[in-house]
Amino acid sequence: MFAITADQIDSRNRPDHAEAALELLARLGGDRLALPADRTAGDEVQVLTGDARTALDIVLALARTEQWSVGVGIGGVRAPLPSATRAATGDALVAAREAVEAAKRRPTRVALAAGRGTRPAAETLQAVIDLLLQLRDRRSPEGWELYDLVETGLTQAEAAERLGITPQAASKRAIAAGIRLDAAARDGIVELLALADGTDAGAAPRTEDSA
Repeated sequence: MFAITADQIDSRNRPDHAEAALELLARLGGDRLALPADRTAGDEVQVLTGDARTALDIVLALARTEQWSVGVGIGGVRAPLPSATRAATGDALVAAREAVEAAKRRPTRVALAAGRGTRPAAETLQAVIDLLLQLRDRRSPEGWELYDLVETGLTQAEAAERLGITPQAASKRAIAAGIRLDAAARDGIVELLALADGTDAGAAPRTEDSA
């Protein structure tokens, strides 16, 4: 199971973004969330999912807002699941707490933690996620504009027409934004996360009874 705990950055001096984050998590996670996304300690939000791609999508979306320190924990969650995410317990939640505290000290504001025997190790997963985050951090607003259109399912040529630019200009923009590399990296990271959690795509979430 993947537990994600996000703590709002500088919440004392910024507007409360928790409700907007909960809406984002619900939209991204849908029925792939083990429980509805929850607000925990004031300016924190938390979510549980057994799906590696959903976990990565949530981490990347929160990181993109630049409003959150994001911790990802990999491990079991005690079964049966409670009615609310904030009441859940288990190794994944403990790891997520450790990770979110570490995230506050990292340039990317994202950290991952898992049990000692996890393979790939948390350090390996952290390294590849960091590389993807650095690629995204260098992306221009124009690059993000093209990325968002392509992510809706448009072809690059269709996105170019929507943006009022030539296909050649869109191609150059896509290369500069690393759009194909981004997609390939996400696919690879999803495989590594699923392997670390001991699941395949579509497998049931791991609880401590089944870990």
